[in-house]
Amino acid sequence: MSENIIEIKNLYKIFGNFYAVNDISFNVKKGEIFGFLGANGAGKTTAIKILCGLSYPSKGEGMVAGFDIRKENEKIKQNIGYMSQKFSLYEDLKVWENIYLFGRIYGLSKKEIKLRTELLLKRLNFEDKQDALVSSLPLGWRQKLAFCIANFHSPKVIFLDEPTGGVDPITRRQFWELIHESAQMGTSVFITTHYMDEAEYCDRVSIMVDGKIVVLGTPQELKTKFNVLSMDEVFYIVATKKR
Repeated sequence: MSENIIEIKNLYKIFGNFYAVNDISFNVKKGEIFGFLGANGAGKTTAIKILCGLSYPSKGEGMVAGFDIRKENEKIKQNIGYMSQKFSLYEDLKVWENIYLFGRIYGLSKKEIKLRTELLLKRLNFEDKQDALVSSLPLGWRQKLAFCIANFHSPKVIFLDEPTGGVDPITRRQFWELIHESAQMGTSVFITTHYMDEAEYCDRVSIMVDGKIVVLGTPQELKTKFNVLSMDEVFYIVATKKR
């Protein structure tokens, strides 16, 4: 993996005297699973909004999916997938209606949507659920469907904002199988999570504290650096500033 799908250099987001994002730099390679960790209020969401083309940086530069974060926001949006824990699907629409809607938003043709829908439903064993309202599906099923829809248009990178919150351990494992399948196909995955066992599944991990990226490396590198056995211990040491 040598091609960088995300390149960020000296990025800031400043609100008055408050530095929500304070001089962060990093890159994400093609097909890499990149964990973007930090406690609530660390600046993760603000940074992600910039990367997704939803907000402008105060200072700094960067590229996402080959497009400038300052000048090409709309092109960034067309070449990424995004899934949040709070809102990803329209619950008052049927499964197939959600797939069709997002397919059209992503600019796919009706013929292409039909073909990809058949493959998606088969992949998830959802053939008998295509006419079900999304609101009737268990949370874990909705989350897996939301991920596949975020990946429906074959984006270069998918942003996942705490995608497994509230789901059971079996569903979480299935969800990570989908993530690894996408990464193996060359899609980069940029994920935030509060489950430190999930951080172990990432190729590399960064941890933000007060708007800054304090550490960045593979899970094993970080555990070795702090002489601990788990990412949970790494996170505790870094987030409480007992370094």
